[in-house]
Amino acid sequence: MHSTSRQRRLTAVALTALAVAAGATACSSGSGSATAKDSDGGTYTIWDPYPQFAKGSAWVKLLDDCGTEAGVKIKRTGFDTSDLANKTLLAAQQDNSPDVLIVDNPVVSTLADAGVLTTTDDNKLDTTKADPNLLAAGQSGGKTYGTPIGANTLALYYNKDVLKKAGVDIASVKDWKSLTAALAKVKEAGKKGITFSAIGTEEGSFQFLPWFWGSGAQLTRLDSAQGVSALSLWKGWLDKGYAPNSVINNTQTTSWQEFASGDYAFAENGTWQLANAEKAGFDYGVLPIPASGGGNAAAPTGGEFVTIPVQGDTGRYTTSQKLVSCLTSTENLYDTDTTLSYVAPTSEVQDKQVAAKPELKPWVDAVKAAKGRTSDDLGTKYPKISEQMWKAVQSALSGAESPKAALAKAQSAVK
Repeated sequence: MHSTSRQRRLTAVALTALAVAAGATACSSGSGSATAKDSDGGTYTIWDPYPQFAKGSAWVKLLDDCGTEAGVKIKRTGFDTSDLANKTLLAAQQDNSPDVLIVDNPVVSTLADAGVLTTTDDNKLDTTKADPNLLAAGQSGGKTYGTPIGANTLALYYNKDVLKKAGVDIASVKDWKSLTAALAKVKEAGKKGITFSAIGTEEGSFQFLPWFWGSGAQLTRLDSAQGVSALSLWKGWLDKGYAPNSVINNTQTTSWQEFASGDYAFAENGTWQLANAEKAGFDYGVLPIPASGGGNAAAPTGGEFVTIPVQGDTGRYTTSQKLVSCLTSTENLYDTDTTLSYVAPTSEVQDKQVAAKPELKPWVDAVKAAKGRTSDDLGTKYPKISEQMWKAVQSALSGAESPKAALAKAQSAVK
């Protein structure tokens, strides 16, 4: 199972920093042993990026229950998202991979390219219920490397009071033109327009992507006329005072803090801010990000995939498959995605979520229109494209270059 070529791939990938961070998942830091295997063959190891869930939590109880159902014991370790991929690569080099790995979806293609993960053809995992647009984030080279456990994405939160005082009917906001017109009214009323994160990291690319994709642009051509129109939209908002200059340095957290002040009409942010929205002290609503000409733009998907790493003992795959099937069953997905503030990856569970909490409907709509960052078979090309994208956004918004020149430079660098 561990050929010389696979070892070379592992070494190459391990020496390269993983540029894609979890653009949409906020996990606290955690630590744990990097030793995956247990001498007891009846113990199966699971690694996840949820260190905030300690022993006794509903999540850990679910893992143990799935182990009991499969007739094995579970040894679980929660890692910080930024550490997990590197720990996984190191473990694979040592032939010591966990039996089940839950990992941020943009990293799946990196691990697959390194030969770390089995395909669903190998492990017989059933992915037929997962929404195709979400499953695509875990596909590379025509093969599928796991199944989504849940998804989050971006939408526009809006302050109902600010819009009312500005005379803006939210139903009128259907495309870029009507959104910009709403921002103009808000400014005229003495309030602030929209805040977002354009920081020079993956978070900046993550937040720019709905506008980029909403223009009709493709990541294989950063400097297309459509892509330029998206960056020009953001630049125009800054120039007219509809968005603050602070967006250049804003993370998604600091951007939210600006919106939570109550002065802004809109904020681009994710499902993970729902709890904070409830505490904000003002009436809010959620609107899927509009595409240039109307309809919902494709926003990038956050969330994790449940995968089965390559093992020297292939006989372990059968039990690993049982564990993954249990974790992603309809019944368990509902509880898990509620805990993680995720939208479920299957229509059946999404319907159940909306029935229980109608305010999730805009988020389900946004997730249904969402797109994986590594989709379109970009795989490991995405981190390089993303880096050039956020550099172009920074250059244009700061005024160093025009949107057209910044994206032309970015496209040239990608090539």
